[in-house]
Amino acid sequence: MNRYHSTVNAPRTLKRQLLPALVALSIGTAPPAVLAQSPATYSGTVSGTPGGSVSGTALASVPSITPSLPNLGDTSREALSPITERKLGEEIMQSIRFNQDYLDDPPIVEYLNNLGNNLVAARPGARGDANYDYFFFCVRDPQLNAFALPGGFIGVHSALLLAAQTESELASVLSHEIGHVAQRHIARQLGEQKTDALIPLAAMILAALAAKSSPDAAMGVMMGGQGLAIQRQLNFGREAEREADRVGFQILTAAGYETSGMVAFFQRLQNATRMYDTSMPWLMSHPLTTERIADIQARVREHPTRQRVDPLDFFLARARARVLQDPTTKGYAESEEFFRNLMAQQSRHQIAAGQYGMAFLALKRGDHAGAQTWLDKSRATVHQPPAPGAFSSPLPKGLAESMFAYTSLEIKVDQENKPDVLAQAIKEGLDAHAKFPLSRGIVWQYADALIKGGKPQEAERFLRDQIQQYRAEPELQDLLAQAYSKMGMLALQHIALAESYALLGGTQAALDQLQLARKSPDASFYEQAVIDARERDWQAKRREAMGDKKKDKDYSGASFSVKAGTTESTDPFGRKTERDCDTAKAAPADPFRRVDPLLRRDPLDAACR
Repeated sequence: MNRYHSTVNAPRTLKRQLLPALVALSIGTAPPAVLAQSPATYSGTVSGTPGGSVSGTALASVPSITPSLPNLGDTSREALSPITERKLGEEIMQSIRFNQDYLDDPPIVEYLNNLGNNLVAARPGARGDANYDYFFFCVRDPQLNAFALPGGFIGVHSALLLAAQTESELASVLSHEIGHVAQRHIARQLGEQKTDALIPLAAMILAALAAKSSPDAAMGVMMGGQGLAIQRQLNFGREAEREADRVGFQILTAAGYETSGMVAFFQRLQNATRMYDTSMPWLMSHPLTTERIADIQARVREHPTRQRVDPLDFFLARARARVLQDPTTKGYAESEEFFRNLMAQQSRHQIAAGQYGMAFLALKRGDHAGAQTWLDKSRATVHQPPAPGAFSSPLPKGLAESMFAYTSLEIKVDQENKPDVLAQAIKEGLDAHAKFPLSRGIVWQYADALIKGGKPQEAERFLRDQIQQYRAEPELQDLLAQAYSKMGMLALQHIALAESYALLGGTQAALDQLQLARKSPDASFYEQAVIDARERDWQAKRREAMGDKKKDKDYSGASFSVKAGTTESTDPFGRKTERDCDTAKAAPADPFRRVDPLLRRDPLDAACR
């Protein structure tokens, strides 16, 4: 169940939003062609892949994994504590989640987190003293990229997921990013910046732009005023990249992946970026690609690679990402051609992935019958016995079965005008949840099926039980609000929406929902008490955020673009609303208002305009 509408031409908007938010953390640029990208780690342009370049800076952290790793300085703790680092990462993630290019696709998110956390678990100490809970996510972008945010948040561009030819290659990228987090590179970098507080990031940006047409001009910019300080930042970035490579290699080896995957990925980058290897190396925020490959190749020789069969969920996640990468008519046509070519291959994994991709594509086109047919074919391909006399080892499936179950529910729940189909979805959802209790996507689909299938009371009981276990999931509160709407319980509906906004960081939007709940005719004494308590808590939180002037100056320079609803003076049920206009005008703009299935407009703004 995707809660956010997605369009295709906005990946660079996300980068422009992230750069100001992390301006105090940025340490330099990759080759000029990838200057504008968000903080990340790989640099280069890979030919034959969907667009792209891979850029990066070292961002994120936790203490050293092994005593033999180099110490880049001990200023990290005084510069940025683990708690502050996590809080900063959560605030950045709140903005990313509202971006139209954040892929809020449960199977992809679950696959990346299963892969990423298996890597973390394979290496003792990867969570560091801060013991971060890692979260891996995907962003729609045609450029090959991956980036680490403060506090254990690691993002992967959809193009990189598609470009990885094996799971070992994808794991090598994630391992490298985990290395940045484990070594607390963000906090260390801030420590470096203490001695160079006046370094303008604009100088590095101007130098990189100038390098496109005139290396001499770029040199002039770099040497003017604070070139030496900037060079120190770039040197730090190179050392951080080397360290992340070494730590990432250790994690990759411990998790049992083919270490040759890291070499193969770097070599493809090298072949496409030779032009950057010999020109202006001081502009690079990473070691030169040739240097990094040589270092990794030496390590591979010491640790011979092992054969590994990629699991089916790797191929299924990539099939979904391919469809979501370009949701246009042309993009869908290209995806269909790709899937048909995939089905012509000999590998059962590839055939099943092609059929699964066709199922997901048919669903996006509104062809539910075709989607179910292709999904059944994909499942049959996976479970078919080998030909008589042929040797065939069992296919490693990973999360494939839960992906199949999710997609089957997804197809049925989308047919909300067919009661018999929804009844089948409810039965399937109950069975799937019993079989895959940890799948959050299946939980959301099952609850959605109950609501659309005319069982909001059952959905309400199920969701409240889930909320007791997973208090930080706004999706559960959104679904609970829909259940209350079906039940005609307006006060509880608005309270649930308020909880959802608060979890996403939209404190003012949450307070607005509480006002709607307070004025609802069915608000009981108990619910009024809940509203009062939540209002006190969130008002205090909002005052604290407004009073943190230094943080606003350092980290909130970006004007995050989110989807605000159109303003009218009625709520979703046609009732007139009131607002304290003086309070509204004095309050800062809340960047976290979003289109909601139950609140498609912001009902409290129009009266003050």
